[in-house]
Amino acid sequence: MNILASTPPLQPHGFRFPRRREMFFDGASSICSRKEPALVPDGGEVPQTPPISRSADSHVDLQEVVGKSIPFLTRRALFASSAVYLYLDPSRYFSALALGDSSVTIEDVTPPIFPSGPLFPSEERVVELFEKNTYSVVNIFDVTLRPQLNVTGVVEVPEGNGSGVVWDDDGHIVTNYHVVGNALSRNPSPGQVVARVNILASEGVQKNFEGKLIGADRAKDLAVLKVEASKDLLKPIKVGNSSVLKVGQQCLAIGNPFGFDHTLTVGVISGLNRDIFSQAGVTIGGGIQTDAAINPGNSGGPLLDSKGYMIGINTAIFTQTGTSAGVGFAIPSSTVLKIVPQLIKFGKVVRAGLNVEIASDLVANQLNVRNGVLVIQVAGDSLAAKAGLRPTTRGFTGNIILGDVIFAVDEKPVRNKAELFKVLDEYSVGDKVLLKIRRGSENLELPVVLEETTF
Repeated sequence: MNILASTPPLQPHGFRFPRRREMFFDGASSICSRKEPALVPDGGEVPQTPPISRSADSHVDLQEVVGKSIPFLTRRALFASSAVYLYLDPSRYFSALALGDSSVTIEDVTPPIFPSGPLFPSEERVVELFEKNTYSVVNIFDVTLRPQLNVTGVVEVPEGNGSGVVWDDDGHIVTNYHVVGNALSRNPSPGQVVARVNILASEGVQKNFEGKLIGADRAKDLAVLKVEASKDLLKPIKVGNSSVLKVGQQCLAIGNPFGFDHTLTVGVISGLNRDIFSQAGVTIGGGIQTDAAINPGNSGGPLLDSKGYMIGINTAIFTQTGTSAGVGFAIPSSTVLKIVPQLIKFGKVVRAGLNVEIASDLVANQLNVRNGVLVIQVAGDSLAAKAGLRPTTRGFTGNIILGDVIFAVDEKPVRNKAELFKVLDEYSVGDKVLLKIRRGSENLELPVVLEETTF
């Protein structure tokens, strides 16, 4: 038999259902129930329980209220009434927070404070090195990028944030190419403003200056800017010798990681003569590996030895997360000393080379050149062309005729393009070298005078 929703429920013989009960509150804390008589035999009623109220110096027992005043309270109504009761009488619920021992004083429960005493000699040395060199480190902002404050109040650090070092009293600032790379990608002319440079004054205030471009070398990830600052504000860094470094000696890095200015990290030199692959695809030889924490923003800052001399420019980290993983790299000071003076004098690096175009490693492999570098093009008026170096050409039928393959320079093996540039970095314009080449099935030796390269 189907029962319609509008059909009144059947009642047992001799019983009647109560009508809807209504909850109400008496005063600030009493909970009462105005209800109809409960389910009783016909002709009988359960006496009503009087409202329970609370005086100023007494507490109402919720269990008693619920048990006596509302004997048939539903589960939903029980939760609602409990919440209201705790809201109106919070002292019972939060009374534990007010517990304490009034018999004690603040002095009784305050532990003694012991003086730290003087620093250890090693600590004093690190503090001294930081205080002495921190004024030589600047904060650099690419003028095309601005730090933005998001809704959480955290400063977002763009890729163009980095560090730099004061090079001399004339206001030259040395940093990484990639720190101002976004501005340099627009091909600015020398003297054009490409960055904002913050210099720390002796009173602890950072002063802002325009950083004008002097010169940049993408191959070595170095750039030189200039600021118009007074000589008393400029504290040039002292440059050390990176060729005498030893693995295990202490080193310090100062920079502006994630926008936090003048941050010190300490570690050791964990490796030497590492190959650092620059953003230009050229290998920077002689790189210094350190476990001193280097993070985004440290780029362009100095790596110091235990005497406070700059032994490198921090430039890269090896990480899969974007933060320091204990493997950082710095351009050695020997390379910096070779590049920076040329950038200041010429605005560019006068690099010795063969003035020939070399095939990329991918193209060389596709042409079955596995060991050595393949010469693609030779400038017609170059010294290499006069020495007889041959480029790659095409035959009458369109087939490719491979040019000379260089596999050694002065007995130094050359396996790929990066190694060739690394070897030639050791020479200057006008030096004469002996190339070992493979021409077809022959191995030949070809003396060539190095010249300023245009490739």
